[in-house]
Amino acid sequence: MNQELKKKIVHNLMQVARKYAEVESFPIGVTGEKNISTREAHAIESIGDNQCANVTEIANYFGFTKSAASQLVSKLTKQGFVVKKQASHSNKELQLSLTPLGWQAFEAHARMHGQDQQHIMEAMDNVEIGDLARLNELLNNLNRIMDRRLNTE
Repeated sequence: MNQELKKKIVHNLMQVARKYAEVESFPIGVTGEKNISTREAHAIESIGDNQCANVTEIANYFGFTKSAASQLVSKLTKQGFVVKKQASHSNKELQLSLTPLGWQAFEAHARMHGQDQQHIMEAMDNVEIGDLARLNELLNNLNRIMDRRLNTE
């Protein structure tokens, strides 16, 4: 692949990353008075989808420290989106679940990001499966590079 094309791809990735970060900073309206950040919405989504049932799973899923995940869950609990209760299989572990307000936030996030995701999925319909596999490999490699950079700072 020629160097000029590689530079254009890196430039496009940087533009997408910047715009994505900007979009991710937009608040998501849950009720007339309550908004959540996208980061909070993603945590709520992971609990609602049963991908994360406790603080440790949230930390691992998002690549946060346990302390950061715990702070996020505490904030969501104080705001009334999440409840913590003792897990049935462990006296030490707390199980997370959504409150009715948490489910409202879950739905608001799904509506907001569902449209974008649908457009992205439709754009991928026109790409050959082999090209998608190579793109996925490239993104995994970029993710590892960013992980290394984040771990050295």
